[in-house]
Amino acid sequence: MKHGTLLAAIDLGSNSFRLEIGRYDHGQIQRVAYLKETVRQGNGLDENRNLTDEAMQRGWDCLARFAERLSGFKKSQVRAVATQTLREAKNREAFLQKGCEILGFPIEVIAGTEEARLIYQGVAHMLPSDNERRLVIDIGGRSTELVLGQGLDATETASFRVGSVAWSMKYFPTGEFTEQAFYRAEIAAQAVLEEALSTYPRHQWHKAYGASGTVGAVADILALSGFPEGEITQEGLGWLVKCLVRAGQANKVQLEGLKDDRRAVIGGGVSVLRALMTLLQIGTLHVAQGALRHGVLFDMVEREDHDTDTRDLSIQRLAVKFAVDTTQGQRVGRVAIDLLQRMNPKLDTENATHLDRLCRKLSWAAQLHEVGVAISHSDYHKHGAYILENADLLGFGMPELHRLGLLVLGQRGKLKKLESELEDDEFAMMLMALRVSLILCHARKDPDAESLQLQSDEHKHRITLNASETWVQEFPQSAHLLKQESASWVKAPWAFEFVTKP
Repeated sequence: MKHGTLLAAIDLGSNSFRLEIGRYDHGQIQRVAYLKETVRQGNGLDENRNLTDEAMQRGWDCLARFAERLSGFKKSQVRAVATQTLREAKNREAFLQKGCEILGFPIEVIAGTEEARLIYQGVAHMLPSDNERRLVIDIGGRSTELVLGQGLDATETASFRVGSVAWSMKYFPTGEFTEQAFYRAEIAAQAVLEEALSTYPRHQWHKAYGASGTVGAVADILALSGFPEGEITQEGLGWLVKCLVRAGQANKVQLEGLKDDRRAVIGGGVSVLRALMTLLQIGTLHVAQGALRHGVLFDMVEREDHDTDTRDLSIQRLAVKFAVDTTQGQRVGRVAIDLLQRMNPKLDTENATHLDRLCRKLSWAAQLHEVGVAISHSDYHKHGAYILENADLLGFGMPELHRLGLLVLGQRGKLKKLESELEDDEFAMMLMALRVSLILCHARKDPDAESLQLQSDEHKHRITLNASETWVQEFPQSAHLLKQESASWVKAPWAFEFVTKP
């Protein structure tokens, strides 16, 4: 990545939406701008787990303001991620479709484990480089993330459905603070978080760090009340709970450092934090500077470097887990990438960079195209798509995994099942390259693809593969399968033709 490049990360959290703009400078990211708005989508889920119209409108209004600030940014410079509320919302597609149009950039809904990994990246990059074993916690609006790590590597990641907004709505619905309400809230939080004991025991880490929202709000209050700055202790939390109970109501709390946007969710946040510190025997929680949005920025930098992209390692691990034939997967990937590049012969620098990203995604699909074989040889493409749709692969957003799953699903059989997706030219060409590659590699050995000539006609939406009669005679089965493939694309937006020339 070029020094001086501007990058923007958007965190669509359950309580707040945040925009962080930074400038990449010799391995570091210097803040240029930071915007935060309390949207509180987390309390906009109805009893059927649908976002209300009001909650969606609040989110869209915020995204419109972010979009104005991002005017002039390219797609490669911006990454927007959404967390627990949009993971839960049944009508999230309605919000995301309009939200992407308003923002002008894609919005990824990321899995809880991926959120935890990115949080750790944000925290770790802003801590001294050493070998201490760290526990990092982040209490969000509707989820709490826990991470064990060392240096820049997260070794254990988890996400639990407990957070400041959710717990405030459930245990402090009218904003009333009583000792009994805090007791119930803490016991309930410990019940959810109890399974973390086996993965995050006290002997596994040297120091505990807290990131973002609730931790930052509590630390500010305690510091202004005479407690050590940048730290949260059990003693401090006990004092804070007594202050809240003494006030009786959220709107009557008079504590220096308590911001108005935190007042409605402070009860739930404090109860979850105290439950977590008691459960995991955290004596002192140190306030971290980094957060999810910072992790997203650093991850954008790493994605530009093929040697450090977490997604590559995740693909390899999944392939090993399901005993995939990696040699065949790599073979299919090489041929598919060559075909896709030949389908796009005229490229400027920006389009070439975009094509490189498409080639990487096509390579991942090729490497995992047989992942479903571990379940059954029959309909393995369907099993593979299911695995990708439901896997927690670090580095990937849920839409990205969905796209990979569709490529794996479409590798064989009729194309009607992907009728709507084939309207997307990029997806259609990636899928065509994958299917043709699988035909050329059907014998599980390197094919003679260089003897084939490929022509791309953008205006007619047609890809033509030309072969000599000599090639057809030498590879009759491949030629037969390619002719069948031509018939498969007859009713698709893009046509594929296999032509034999003398």
